[in-house]
Amino acid sequence: MTARDFFEWQTGGGAGDVRRLVDTLERRQIPWCMIGGLAVNHWAAEPLVTRDVDIVITAQRLDEAVTALQAAGFKVERHEWSINLQGTGAVAIQITTETGYADFPQHAVAADVHGILMRVASREDTLAGKVRAWSDERCRPSKRQKDLLDITRLVEAHPSFWEGLPTALQKIVPRP
Repeated sequence: MTARDFFEWQTGGGAGDVRRLVDTLERRQIPWCMIGGLAVNHWAAEPLVTRDVDIVITAQRLDEAVTALQAAGFKVERHEWSINLQGTGAVAIQITTETGYADFPQHAVAADVHGILMRVASREDTLAGKVRAWSDERCRPSKRQKDLLDITRLVEAHPSFWEGLPTALQKIVPRP
């Protein structure tokens, strides 16, 4: 079973949705990148299962992107801090509109994640995004624990990251 086949299976056909998302944004040359768990899977030593896809799109072209994604068959639901997309599979796609991620597309790199070529936040931005998410005490405890796990995975793969962690994280993330 290929990485893409596994992703397709675990997301109930979501790999097709991800490919359609990537194709739609790339065809229009809209700056964007994956953040969250898929970005961590690229930068960490071992991938973990995730059924959601988090992305950021450059703010100047966000409305254009959402219109194009709707035309490509995605259902759109707007929230205060995100725009959620639903395709034909079971993968949940969330476009963050939080300003702390606004510059991430400028530093994105091309990457093969689960057999799909996409843009991924730089490893430094990926870590910064996870630290930001973990620091948000409004999030449910299980979400913060997953963010902590992702931070730990990134530090294991890139030991130099440990020095730059906030003191609160250095107390709980083992030094490599």
